[in-house]
Amino acid sequence: MAAITKILFISFLFVSSAFLARSAEVDNESEFSYDEKSDNGPANWGKIHPEWNTCNTGKLQSPIDLLNERVEVVSNLGILRKHYKSSNATLLNRGHDMMLRWEGGAGYLKINGTQYQLKQCHWHTPSEHTINGKRFNLEAHLVHESNDGKTAVIGIIYKIGRPDSFLSMIEKDLKALANAKGVERAIGTIDPKQMKMDGKKYYRYIGSLTVPPCTEDVIWTMDRKVRTVTKRQMKLIRDAVHDESETNARPAQPLNRRPIKLYKPEQKP
Repeated sequence: MAAITKILFISFLFVSSAFLARSAEVDNESEFSYDEKSDNGPANWGKIHPEWNTCNTGKLQSPIDLLNERVEVVSNLGILRKHYKSSNATLLNRGHDMMLRWEGGAGYLKINGTQYQLKQCHWHTPSEHTINGKRFNLEAHLVHESNDGKTAVIGIIYKIGRPDSFLSMIEKDLKALANAKGVERAIGTIDPKQMKMDGKKYYRYIGSLTVPPCTEDVIWTMDRKVRTVTKRQMKLIRDAVHDESETNARPAQPLNRRPIKLYKPEQKP
């Protein structure tokens, strides 16, 4: 009986690990592209691998247009509960984006009593989410995972303006990777709080990863405050990626009657 129990437990671990591997964002993005006319472009992502099928068939796909007339304004979600801390980090060129990965425990985001550990952040140009049909210049995604494999992402949108202090801090590392292909570069201790998310007003909806395998049931939190970035910083992020493309943003996906909430704190009398 003990032997059977041990076999079942090992099988469970294997299945769980396989599920997590399938549901997480791919680290090597060379198999797909953002060219809408290409055979491996966004419209065909779901045909490249069977486990990417959700990219074409899913009903809860991201990104979406955060249209005001669809949004329900609420005050019961509460200010974002972020508990971040400094941790060693690396930069990795994944083929279509630059990813900053925290190697140690960089803290967590708490939603409905569940802790989602911060794993990595990456950038898309232009923004993937739109607001009332308007696309912005840049979008950062902070990807979090719970102990049971669920995902929560915070999105931050940027327009052209003053320099972003976080990107200024890692600028020399981005430049170094512009001449290095397939290299993961240690960049020292990075504090996620330096990304300066507002969190006082935000959109919340249920969506998916915006890259294959497009896993659904992702909790999305889009910061309502639009931050600023310079054209040079935005160009640096793209130049550091060796995909010869100027963009890496998935087109907006159908809402399919999903609710979108906009958290605003109650106004004091």
